[in-house]
Amino acid sequence: MRDTSVPTPYECPSPLFSSSPSPNKREGKILPLTHVLDKPVGTMSKVITETEEPSVAEVPNVVHRKYKLVYRNFVTFGYGHLAAVYGLYLCFTEAKWATIALGYVMLIISEIGITAGAHRLWTHKAYKAKLPLQIILMLMNCISFQNTVTTWVRDHRLHHKYSDTDADPHNASRGFFFSHMGWLLVKKHPEVLKKGKQIDMSDIESNPVLVFQKMYAFPLIAMVCFILPTIVPVYCWGESWSISWHINMLRYILNLHITFMVNSVAHIWGNKGYDRNILPAQNVAVSIATCGEGYHNYHHVFPWDYRAAELGNNYLNVTTKFIDFFAAIGWAYDLKTVSDDVIRQRVQRTGDGTDLWGFGNKINYMESEKQ
Repeated sequence: MRDTSVPTPYECPSPLFSSSPSPNKREGKILPLTHVLDKPVGTMSKVITETEEPSVAEVPNVVHRKYKLVYRNFVTFGYGHLAAVYGLYLCFTEAKWATIALGYVMLIISEIGITAGAHRLWTHKAYKAKLPLQIILMLMNCISFQNTVTTWVRDHRLHHKYSDTDADPHNASRGFFFSHMGWLLVKKHPEVLKKGKQIDMSDIESNPVLVFQKMYAFPLIAMVCFILPTIVPVYCWGESWSISWHINMLRYILNLHITFMVNSVAHIWGNKGYDRNILPAQNVAVSIATCGEGYHNYHHVFPWDYRAAELGNNYLNVTTKFIDFFAAIGWAYDLKTVSDDVIRQRVQRTGDGTDLWGFGNKINYMESEKQ
């Protein structure tokens, strides 16, 4: 028997520096969602068949803000981007094909470590994973090096609960650059610090795999993100140390910007087939780049869906296929989804009338899919 209770998601990170909120955003409003209910596992998949109208809470959006720069991050980001540009040059001049291929494979692995691990599994509890898969995802997450899972989850739950307000770490109403990477170059807004302390992290802090990652973050991340990807090309096919290092830095910086696109690009450009009143949008380019995270309007409406997209859009959703594979061998289970009826009702009530591609009428599209 399928569990039809409504889980509570904790939703994820969100157009140059801008001090005025978007006119499309209900200024100062947040939309908290219902609580995740951990029920006994009855089937592999949970289908949500009803929703609740969220309550509204106040978080002020301040017009004028003072930016306190984090100079250490300017230095590290500056070096990282210079090294990445040189790595890109080496791809076309001196690097061996094997080194470039390894960089691409590591890019996909690190991206899935964020999307399937930190995002869908640990932030939103959209599915459950047995210990071997949790360990694999933790190590894949270390390759991405976007802080520990603990820090990532707290920021992402904060982002969803107070999306595009001053309590959102990457508030998209503060401009493209801020939501893309500027938020990492300045000190956090006081509302982020205040509300961050109120986020429930008990599930993360009691997870032994994530406790281990947090405890040994420096050696783990240093080894799998930087040392091993540099050593392997040198000793396995005779690549030079300099080329190997800079190709890996290119991979790392690309991974950061791909993830950042969800916070910036997918909060500015795209269609809003599920809720036209919020900034997150459906963006095909972001979906391709991020292994399936660009169905962002859908995701902010139904953050507990393990697919982070409608079923019909999953041919671009590499992360969903990754989870489905491990579900098939029994390592992933209790996959939560949203029923077609609930999706259809939400589309009719608040959607902008477009499908993922921006063509036609979303309602007619869904009706034709149903027939």
